[in-house]
Amino acid sequence: MEEQGIRVRITIPSRKYSDAFKKMVVTEYERGILNKDQLQAKYAIGGNSRVLTWCRKFGKLHYPKKGERIGRPMKDPQKQRIKELEKQLAEEQLKVLAYEKLIEIAEQEEGISILKKDVAERSKSLGKNTHEK
Repeated sequence: MEEQGIRVRITIPSRKYSDAFKKMVVTEYERGILNKDQLQAKYAIGGNSRVLTWCRKFGKLHYPKKGERIGRPMKDPQKQRIKELEKQLAEEQLKVLAYEKLIEIAEQEEGISILKKDVAERSKSLGKNTHEK
């Protein structure tokens, strides 16, 4: 006869944590003294994502949602926004250079002026046309 192994699954009931405790853990994490794993060990916090969930809810830093880039959050959300805007500005400057080059090539090949005159020149020419009528 074969002996059959009996599997016993032991579940630990989930603990309820107060908001004050959660905020304290998040504050410690954001100071950077202890990492997530160290905080979990120090306070016997179960679950792999519990501290991160608290950070998203109570933290002052930017924490990515599921599917966003993974990495350590930036210290200041304004600095992150500035970096994003600088990247967009650089892309737009490249587009402007490309359009200017395109216009320059078209003007050389077609022998016509594509770009408009300056505003001052246009206003002078408009003034002359209105007086003549």
